[in-house]
Amino acid sequence: MSMMNENRTRKGRVSWREWFRVPRTLSGRLLLLTVSFVMLAEVLIYVPSIANYRVLWLEERLAAAQIASLALEATMGEEVSSELESELLNNAGALQVALRRNEARILMLTKTSVPMAQASFDLRKSSPFSLIRDAFSVLLHGGNRAIMVKGEPKLGGGQLIEIVLDEKPLRDAMLVYSGNILSLSIVISFLTAVLVFISFRTIFVQPMRRLIQNMIGFSERPEDASRIIRPSSTTEEIRLAEQELAELQTEIRNSLNQKAHLAGLGVAVSKINHDLRNILASAQLISDNLVSSDDPKVQRLAPKLLSSIDRAIDLTTKTLKYGRAEEPPPQKVTLDLAALVDDVGVHVGLPEDGHIKWLNRVDPEREVLADSDQLFRILLNLGRNAMQAMEADKGKEEGNAVTISASTVQLDGASAIAVRVEDTGPGIPQKAREHLFEAFSGSVRQGGTGLGLAIARELTVAHGGSIDLIQSNAQGTVFQVTFPDATGEREYP
Repeated sequence: MSMMNENRTRKGRVSWREWFRVPRTLSGRLLLLTVSFVMLAEVLIYVPSIANYRVLWLEERLAAAQIASLALEATMGEEVSSELESELLNNAGALQVALRRNEARILMLTKTSVPMAQASFDLRKSSPFSLIRDAFSVLLHGGNRAIMVKGEPKLGGGQLIEIVLDEKPLRDAMLVYSGNILSLSIVISFLTAVLVFISFRTIFVQPMRRLIQNMIGFSERPEDASRIIRPSSTTEEIRLAEQELAELQTEIRNSLNQKAHLAGLGVAVSKINHDLRNILASAQLISDNLVSSDDPKVQRLAPKLLSSIDRAIDLTTKTLKYGRAEEPPPQKVTLDLAALVDDVGVHVGLPEDGHIKWLNRVDPEREVLADSDQLFRILLNLGRNAMQAMEADKGKEEGNAVTISASTVQLDGASAIAVRVEDTGPGIPQKAREHLFEAFSGSVRQGGTGLGLAIARELTVAHGGSIDLIQSNAQGTVFQVTFPDATGEREYP
């Protein structure tokens, strides 16, 4: 049973009990914070209100005492009975009443035995802070004392009215008022918390649960396109999160699909390479016989054909040997760069009509330390891409050329060689530049795979260098291959 509950929680189906587990859920924490903040607000309201309630209660007693004294004055100086005096004082809630008129203090009403006042409060001179202090003093002292209260009589009934009263009725009334405030605060806090909780759960928690459930479901089967979230929230922030999640899931799915395709492609390539190697071996035997031909054209082309077949056999052998897409480490030797560029120009497949030219601008004496086959493949891929781009540019039939040049530069503070491959093609579209060196993503041509640039980059990095797009616009494209120069500090023109 516990395993079932755990699985349900993992899938985002959380019970109501879970939502109220304050330390773990956003809803519970929000509920606690809402109640706390409402109660804090009620405390801030209660402090001045209890002080104001005390003042109003005392003013009512002062007013009642003044009325009692006026009733006494209405007797025209006749002596009143102790019973009537006691009744007037009871109605006023006082033990003693005195008026000050014309600088004379007149004791109007008093009970037989009046205790000594233990505290005196003048409502005419009290500040807000002193009223708050006095109010809490009443609550804390328990009301077991007699107090004197002074105030200004209403409607010109004298300069000052003083009453002595028992504090207990005041404290009892303040406690009742405080209880009412507390009860009201609890009700308001609960209603507010419930409303905020429901609103928060509807606006935020439920969309978050939907996001969590979607992420869990997507992680179980990321190849399933139906599990990619569809943004539907009307809240801007949640909708933005859904959109970003949808884009991320789409990228992950595409990446996984691409890896699966590449894995399948690797198996297919291995099978093809196995058979292709046998076919190339037969072609090699046949081409060996061409060397003995007396035809001058055959004599001129046969070595190039043999070289191409040897390279193809070597490449298929390495692919089968390693059984993966990784390239073997470069076997560096000292090479004649200009001669290598000429060799690439022969194999790049220039058009027979000669409207695209191969221009070798490398200094004849420049030497490089690199893997001959890998550097050949780097320049061949860049050269073929340049040639294909110019062939696809139907608006320009003349003046097309692929120019190869080399210079000495600084790479990480050390001497390096920069080989530039320039063409006069139409340039690379902006969309293709975003994934320029990624296989199956950065192809410029319609139907291309983008493997050429991906291979060139991998081989260049293996040499400890880099390949960069220097320029690409309507006037042409320039790629630069930079790798360390281990041949010394020799100066080239």
